[in-house]
Amino acid sequence: MRNFLLNKVRLSWYFLFFFCAYLTLAFTLSRTTFDSAALTLFSVNSFLYGFYLAPILSAQKMRIEDLHKTVRAEANAIFSMALTMKKLPKTTRSRLQGELAQYVLVSSNKGAVIHAEREYEDMITYCLEYKGKDTAIVEKILNSLIDNQKNRTQFMMQVSNKVYSNEWMIILMLFSITVGFVLMLDIKGSILLVFIKALLCTGLTMLLVIIVKLSTLTHKKAKEIWNPFRKLSETNFYRMD
Repeated sequence: MRNFLLNKVRLSWYFLFFFCAYLTLAFTLSRTTFDSAALTLFSVNSFLYGFYLAPILSAQKMRIEDLHKTVRAEANAIFSMALTMKKLPKTTRSRLQGELAQYVLVSSNKGAVIHAEREYEDMITYCLEYKGKDTAIVEKILNSLIDNQKNRTQFMMQVSNKVYSNEWMIILMLFSITVGFVLMLDIKGSILLVFIKALLCTGLTMLLVIIVKLSTLTHKKAKEIWNPFRKLSETNFYRMD
């Protein structure tokens, strides 16, 4: 259920759902006229919410950009390995290309290189134990595999840089207070302002949804990370884009 909500439900559907829900609450909840002290508290809480949320959202966007660069660099390294493998005899080439193709396929489908560790380690082991006459070429591939570990280490560091539970606790607390104030605010019976209240609460909620999708790499922008891997797999290492 959680994977369905993150992967299959579009942001536009989230927007419609939350807007309808907040519109219903805006019409049904009892409204209060706040004094100056309560409005000051609301202003401080809203400032803290924006002050805390903005850098987290910015950090997640930067994380996605860094992941784009890292995966692209690894795709370049894999493409170079595939070209080098073409110089090997058919049996050796088929073995290494098969493992390389499996590594790329698992990485692009699962959405995380960490799931393809076994395929990558098998390639390194095979190159280390190779005793054929094309040792120089295999050693070149081995060096490429080892050099590419930098990209894979960088990837794992970036993919683990999510929003953690203590940060979510603070975000949700500030978010709940802000939305609660907005929904209870007495706007003197204006229908237009009721819609504005619902839109404001929907916008605040959508920011949280976007952060969740970015953090779990299920946002549309994040899914594009795997395009170089997918193209390599679809074209049998002839193209990346």
